[in-house]
Amino acid sequence: MTDQIEELESSELGTKDYWEASYETEIRNYRDHGDVGEVWFDEDSQLRIIRWIERQEDRVQQDDSIIDLGCGNGMMLIELAREGYSNLTGVDYSPKAIELAESIAKDQELDISYKVVDLLNESDVTALGKFKIVHDKGTYDAVSLHPDNAKQMRETYIKSVAQILQDDGLFVLTSCNWTQKELVNSFGEVFDLHVVIPTPSFKFGGAVGNVVTSVVFVKKSTK
Repeated sequence: MTDQIEELESSELGTKDYWEASYETEIRNYRDHGDVGEVWFDEDSQLRIIRWIERQEDRVQQDDSIIDLGCGNGMMLIELAREGYSNLTGVDYSPKAIELAESIAKDQELDISYKVVDLLNESDVTALGKFKIVHDKGTYDAVSLHPDNAKQMRETYIKSVAQILQDDGLFVLTSCNWTQKELVNSFGEVFDLHVVIPTPSFKFGGAVGNVVTSVVFVKKSTK
């Protein structure tokens, strides 16, 4: 049984309309100026995750299936492809995000599969299949900010992740809104904490905190 956690204050960042408008602008910028757009949580955060995955050679092979949830412009997958990973899928509920990601991958001649998927829709999730690595950098945060019943949406999202993660898979999650303790609490019914990926810390008023939290979960054993 997980403890009750306080929901986040809702935001337009939790709405599909916001992201559609945002990626419409990024598509224009890419077409006009070659600007691929923002890397969510900055490039350092993205690089930390990629370097951690690379160090898991005993557990993760370069042809293992990897999915990026809420892939946006797809830059996480672009960088993984450049490092030699070959079985890559990106999903986003924003058709404009997928349009942008596909354009960037095509122009860089990289073979990455992109799909418009609503991770809160059971049939969409079932159609995805299973993956060795499930990656989320900010998507759970966005779900948590939805104006309508964020708690239920968070719970549905967690079930979706459990459904698409292989039994021996790794769920890599980076959040700027939830602490490690809150994430472990929220995901604890179906996942165990595997490892915490170190992120930069800051000190304020005698307390130490992190700008972002990166954790890796594994499925709870059914034995």
